[in-house]
Amino acid sequence: MNDRRCIVTRQSRPPGELIRFVAGPDGAVVPDLRARLPGRGAWVTAQRQTVERAVRSNAFSRALKRDVAVARDLAEMVEHLLRERTLAALGLAARAGAVVTGFTKVDRAARRGDLAVVLTASDGAADGRRKIAAAVSAAPRARPTHVSGFSAAELGLALGRPNVVHAGVVAGRVAASLETALTRYETYRPGGTTSVRAA
Repeated sequence: MNDRRCIVTRQSRPPGELIRFVAGPDGAVVPDLRARLPGRGAWVTAQRQTVERAVRSNAFSRALKRDVAVARDLAEMVEHLLRERTLAALGLAARAGAVVTGFTKVDRAARRGDLAVVLTASDGAADGRRKIAAAVSAAPRARPTHVSGFSAAELGLALGRPNVVHAGVVAGRVAASLETALTRYETYRPGGTTSVRAA
């Protein structure tokens, strides 16, 4: 797909680096994360501060060439949707049989180099998080993305089981989809990331 121009920065970027917005039937601006909704679209660089600038500057009305209603919390809404989309991608990986859970299984699989993504709950014990980080660093091949921005309850809900503190996604197509969602989410968030890519 051809590059699109951000309505705020005026810079052209690949569609994967932007978020498309459209006017809904009621005239309200809605995010179109899959870029599939009908109608004229307005593209904004996929960073929260840029979406906030678009809201403040009336950029959506100009780009969509009509009066539109823009929610004051649109940037927060987009962040929530990107977070939910990331957790949904994790759920898909689980249904595909590509997820292992539990400290021992994740530690072993990480040290073997079988995992593309390793997740440790943000509210898990510090000692367990440290040991899993060491296992990630010991991976013999390309080190997995180490994600620590979701709670045990969130991971458990995504994986369809009680609180999950440690999980790993086996390398493959579903892992690549999860990494794409993670990258999009962490790029959007201001001043930080949900994941730590092991050095």
